[in-house]
Amino acid sequence: MIYEMRVYRCLPGRLPALLKRFDTITTKLWEKHGIKQAGFFTTLIGESNQELTYFLAWESLADRDKKWTAFQGDAEWIAARAKTEEDGQIVGNIVSQLLVPTGFSSVK
Repeated sequence: MIYEMRVYRCLPGRLPALLKRFDTITTKLWEKHGIKQAGFFTTLIGESNQELTYFLAWESLADRDKKWTAFQGDAEWIAARAKTEEDGQIVGNIVSQLLVPTGFSSVK
């Protein structure tokens, strides 16, 4: 398995809009495309409380490329994203890392 950690740094005050979009739109579209989430987190203590961190689980890099490309090009996603940003941009920056579990990791 490959895990992807993504950190979305929201513009000030826009985290609630991002959380709503993931809860009501994004995760449902991921199901349609076979994308598996492995956890969502907000920051309790840290550099910023305007961040959403989440993990995705992929079978391989090819699996990620195929499913992520299909999701990004999905007309329903493109329209929904535009609608949720009618009041302005939500995310200022996204950081993504692809991770491989160690041999002693509890997550494989």
